[in-house]
Amino acid sequence: MSNQPNQPEIHDIDLILQQWPFKSGVIAARLVRADDGREVIQMRIEMGLLQMETTGRPDGEHPGGAETCLEWLEELALAQGKSFAPNEAQCMEIDREFMQFYHRRICCLALRQFARALADADHVLALMDFAAAHSPNEQWTISHEQYRPFVLFHRVQAAAMLALEQSGAEAAIEVINQGLERMREVFVKFGAEDEFDQDELVTQLAAMKESLRQEYSVGKTLAEQLADAVASEEYERAARLRDKISRRGQRRPKTS
Repeated sequence: MSNQPNQPEIHDIDLILQQWPFKSGVIAARLVRADDGREVIQMRIEMGLLQMETTGRPDGEHPGGAETCLEWLEELALAQGKSFAPNEAQCMEIDREFMQFYHRRICCLALRQFARALADADHVLALMDFAAAHSPNEQWTISHEQYRPFVLFHRVQAAAMLALEQSGAEAAIEVINQGLERMREVFVKFGAEDEFDQDELVTQLAAMKESLRQEYSVGKTLAEQLADAVASEEYERAARLRDKISRRGQRRPKTS
């Protein structure tokens, strides 16, 4: 007779995979209830599936006892001061968190969980800022910064769709305009401003904006009218438009 303690029974997932076939090029995600009643996100991948928590770190782990790797390393950096730089293991943990939040972010977009996608994009951008500020070397910094436009692209998509649901098409268009300017700043920072207008992510956001204009019959937004008024030196009109924008901003939830 074996003296080993009872081990939990292990089941394969053949039936799940058969009922949920993989489709190349499609982000297949769903929200399901775990046995304990909590909601989790599942993503079908080519040779199986990923299961992610809906809050905190997607894998449910607590690096250093914190909610996320970012929070853990921020605490360490606060304690150690400007000299703090992540060691090799901590750099690997940062990279893991980048990838985990990427998977959950694209799932949330596919599931139209725009508030969650927005929060995850903001988390990754904050993680990028931290990594850049405390990077052990330039190559490691670039390995993350090269994806900043892509993360911003997802952020703008999520924020625009959230604004559309909550405040309407004009608000969504304004969010896209603000996001495009933020993306432009990244291109300028890295000396690639000439590539901005032809960039695939930029053209997709521009197409999204024009699609919203046509579908919801939206002309120029207040912010666009303000820019025109300032350019043509119509300062009284510009002042009235600023007042309208200010009043509207007080009523809207923040998505930008």
